Amino acid sequence: MNEMKFEVSRGAALAPRTAEGVRLEPGVSQQAGVAALVGHYLNVVRRRKWLMLGAVVAALIAAAIVTLLTKPMYTAWGTVEIQRENINIVRVAGVEPETGVADMEFYQTQYGLLQSRSLAERVATDMRLYDNPGFFEMFGFSDAEDWFENGRVRVGASTRELRVAKAGDILLRHLFVSPVRLSRLVTISFASPDPAFSTRVVNVWAQLFIRTTLERRFEATSYARQFLEQRLGQLRGRLDESERQLVAYAAREGIVNLPSAPQTGAGERSIIADTLSSLNRELAAATGERLRAQSRVGARGGVVIEALENQAITGLRQRRAEAAAEYQRLMVQFEPAYPPALALREQITQLDRSIAQEEARVRSTLAETYRSATSRETALASEVHQLESSLLDQRRRSIQYNIYQREVDTNSQLYAALLQRYKEIGIAGGVGVNNISIVDPAKIPDRPSSPRILLNFVVALGFGTLAGFALAMLLEQMDEAISDPGEFQELFDEPLLGAVPRTKGENAYEMLADPKSDLSEAYLAVQTSLGFSTDHGVPRSLSVTSTRPGEGKSTSAFAIATLLARTGKRVLLVDGDMRSPSIHHAAGIDNKQGLSNLLAGDNDLAGLIHRTKGSEIAIMTAGPPPPSAAELLVGDRFVSVLEELGKSFDHIIVDSPPVMGLADAPLLASHTEGTIFVIESHSTKLREARLAIGRLKGAQARLLGAILTKFEAGRTTYGYGYEYGYGYGRKAGDAA
Repeated sequence: MNEMKFEVSRGAALAPRTAEGVRLEPGVSQQAGVAALVGHYLNVVRRRKWLMLGAVVAALIAAAIVTLLTKPMYTAWGTVEIQRENINIVRVAGVEPETGVADMEFYQTQYGLLQSRSLAERVATDMRLYDNPGFFEMFGFSDAEDWFENGRVRVGASTRELRVAKAGDILLRHLFVSPVRLSRLVTISFASPDPAFSTRVVNVWAQLFIRTTLERRFEATSYARQFLEQRLGQLRGRLDESERQLVAYAAREGIVNLPSAPQTGAGERSIIADTLSSLNRELAAATGERLRAQSRVGARGGVVIEALENQAITGLRQRRAEAAAEYQRLMVQFEPAYPPALALREQITQLDRSIAQEEARVRSTLAETYRSATSRETALASEVHQLESSLLDQRRRSIQYNIYQREVDTNSQLYAALLQRYKEIGIAGGVGVNNISIVDPAKIPDRPSSPRILLNFVVALGFGTLAGFALAMLLEQMDEAISDPGEFQELFDEPLLGAVPRTKGENAYEMLADPKSDLSEAYLAVQTSLGFSTDHGVPRSLSVTSTRPGEGKSTSAFAIATLLARTGKRVLLVDGDMRSPSIHHAAGIDNKQGLSNLLAGDNDLAGLIHRTKGSEIAIMTAGPPPPSAAELLVGDRFVSVLEELGKSFDHIIVDSPPVMGLADAPLLASHTEGTIFVIESHSTKLREARLAIGRLKGAQARLLGAILTKFEAGRTTYGYGYEYGYGYGRKAGDAA
């Protein structure tokens, strides 16, 4: 495995973090971030596995208890079909409107009616459940004890409505209506401890729902018929009154109208208008006759068509033409005095007189015809003028008549429409066809529907797992202990010098004696980080402190001193914790004289420095506990001691007391070249550590960084390179 990774740069950029608190290194892809997040969750589960297992076991035990204590329930179910429209037998519409193809409101209404309180109370009344003490006892209704005594109703009819209402509520709580998807079918189910009772309730419920629907339709039809009867009576009276007003006004004003022809479909016709129409036609014909007669009379040259078309005149003209032709033939041979010629000339003259007389007679006839046509036209025009005046007068008098007529027509139409609707409703209401039918009646169930043991345990297992995970995540969020080295610099804005693994039951000082041990490897990484903390390498004087006792500061001070001594440096380890010294125990030396004596004025440095067998470091113990350790550190005595000791040693490591509650640690830190802050991972609270670091900074101490001690890689997030592999290349028998 790789070496432990750590951050040493005080100004390093903070890496982004996910919403769950998992830090993502810069440049990490989204897939890697998801993998890190999953790893974080898995790590939380692994670290809190006993908590989660306890939650699962508790949930399973609770499920078992609930299953054993739950009364078995038997569920009976039946199926009904709800059609959108009624079967239309009579081809006439009822009162209720027809529903459309996608009328979901209709079905939602039916589902609501199936679960209505009125239907539940009707079922309770039909089955007489309100008088059945066993029914209330079966469902654990304790208030029913006041209603019954020895199986009989104790109270009178005053509580009947209350008992019916309570019985209906109980039925509704145990009834379930489930529409079958993409169909007109609806499943009605009821659960109770008695399978036969559940079956009976479902069947009665379906039957009463059908009966209630029919009754509702009949009630709606009956109400509509009563309403229409009242309206028909009112309209009949109004129609009679309007007709009487119309007839009275027509008689008073002398308005006589003829009924219209059935084929025309028009209203009544006035006699005057009808006569005027006829006379107008006659006048037009008379005008035409007069114009024709006038044209004949006024023909040019007195020649008219009638003369030319007269057969008598035509015959005379033909005879004259023959006589004239014969006369001309005789004139060719004889003189005009020739007797036959004279006879023909006399004949021609007589024919001319006859033709003239006949033409005069025709002209006289045409003139008489013209005068007659003119006279008839004048008479008709005069009559038409009179009729027009009469029609205009009648129209003025017909305004009110038309008002009465329109009222009569309106009332008549309304009356006819309501009468037709009244007859249709009567026919439709009399047909007892329902749009709801029972498809599958309920049958007695042979096994209980609840409790469902397997389902209960599966649900309990899932709930326990989720609850355990949620509790683990909650505790993880509430845990303020510092567990992840990757979060240190982001939390404190200080570099992390290294993370030291927890020693599981082994003596830390013995492990430090082995250069190949995990502990030595970890502190070697800390020493390497210290080499980069200043421009001249590891500071000449160091103080090691912590937030509170027991975090590993003394072990860290001893380890740093030991590793520095192995490099050939002259190292002095000073136990600066004069209140609770511990270095002398680790070194196996006495604590009769030490730092407290030196600060109190003893100048025997050589006598206060101890060297132990097998150790490369020099040790100065804390000495006897002084009355006030802080007072010994306030003056310049400790600074002069450090300067004097610096002449003999390359590095002076001071094991400082904890910061919280004491003034010793800030005083010691302010006099040394650098300070190392020790934090126990998975234990030290974030707020305490921040407060301690703040006190050190307030004392003008130079904080070089921190060491995370007692670190367990298994208790932090995967994927950051803090797993330990210090035994890389080590044989099996070489482990410390």
